[in-house]
Amino acid sequence: MNKEDLKEKFKSLEDSLRVCFSNKDLLIQAFIHRSFLNENPEFPLGNNERLEFLGDAVLEHIVTEVLFKENPERSEGELTSWRAALVNAKILSEKAKELGFNSYLLLSAGEIKEEGKARQYILANTFESFIGSLYLDQGMEICRNFISENLLVELPRIIKEKLFKDAKSKFQEEAQEKRGITPAYNVLEEWGPDHEKTFIVGVFLNEKLVAKGKGYSKQEAEEKAAEKALEIKNW
Repeated sequence: MNKEDLKEKFKSLEDSLRVCFSNKDLLIQAFIHRSFLNENPEFPLGNNERLEFLGDAVLEHIVTEVLFKENPERSEGELTSWRAALVNAKILSEKAKELGFNSYLLLSAGEIKEEGKARQYILANTFESFIGSLYLDQGMEICRNFISENLLVELPRIIKEKLFKDAKSKFQEEAQEKRGITPAYNVLEEWGPDHEKTFIVGVFLNEKLVAKGKGYSKQEAEEKAAEKALEIKNW
């Protein structure tokens, strides 16, 4: 499928999301996985990884700002936990699925067959890359509206079902309370093809390695590292 055909296809996504991109290339690029370009090296657009990087920052900024303004009575620890629950891979992939992103992913033939966690993380990353493209094309206010309508609406459910009590959030809360330190996560090793990458992530307190975690995404490895760190620290 060439770029012009894709623009026509993506028009239905714009209609369903009630957004209209000035730069259609930005919208398409948000859905281009690296594996697609391995099989289509002549395709005129790059992959979505830079957009994902930007979207991750925009997403965190907006969620942080809204939580801060709308919950003046809540502590930093609570807000941190809520934010982590809102922007984790599980929630983002669920929202991406609900919004129909699965039908627009541009993947290699091998990656198309992959389901389960591999697809979950691709969808979560695509949600972030879409936010990056929306920000570049439409600006912060449109992003804020989109995130409020499609992601922040999940907060009451997250609080009610206590979905914010994941290991990474709990370790951060404990570290801030007991040591006054915010944990840092760094990728120590990674290997494997794009659709089956494995990561080893270390969690650090003041540059001191506390624990390592292994996973098929950075998020999963971070969560595993946090689980081990809670055990090691007996928190």
